[in-house]
This record gives sequence, C-alpha cells and structure tokens, in this order.
Amino acid sequence: MAWIDDWAASAACKDVGPDALFVRGAEQNRAKQLCSTCKVRSECLAEALENQIEWGVWGGMTERERRALLRRRPNVTSWRAILQAAQPAAARADVAVG
Repeated sequence: MAWIDDWAASAACKDVGPDALFVRGAEQNRAKQLCSTCKVRSECLAEALENQIEWGVWGGMTERERRALLRRRPNVTSWRAILQAAQPAAARADVAVG
C-alpha cells in the first residue's frame, strides 16, 4: 500500500459533516465505525498525532486515546514513519484473514 499524501480527498468521512466527527460520549463510537472502513486511516491518524490535534475522532482514535498514545510514546519523532511502516504488515494480515 502506498502512503497517500492528499489523504483527505480519499477519506471515508469526506462527505460527512464535521459534526459527526467532533462528538462526545457514545457518539464517538459511531465516528470510529466510519473510520474502520477508511482506506486512509493511517494517514489521518498520523496527521492528528504529529500535529497534536486535540479534538475529534481522527484515524479511528478519540482525543483521549490519542493523548494516551502520545504519553506512552513521547519520543516518537515521526508518527507517519511508524504508521507507514506498519501498513504493509496490516495489509498482509488482511489478506491472510480474508
């Protein structure tokens, strides 16, 4: 899988209003379900982590989940590099399961 720099144009949420992604409580689970079908989930998540975006569901993670991840891995200099490297392994796992 190639990394898509212009990921927003390919996002599963591109036609969904921002009110669906900047939600609280149980509504976050609905937003995360939309993310689970997205082919640019890693790119979206990398954007949020690298820019420390505080609000909304990005790449299938809530703001609380992203903050916890950033606390656990404070020395990461490139989330893009980590998530991009993980993509081929995830794709192989999908093929093996499917």
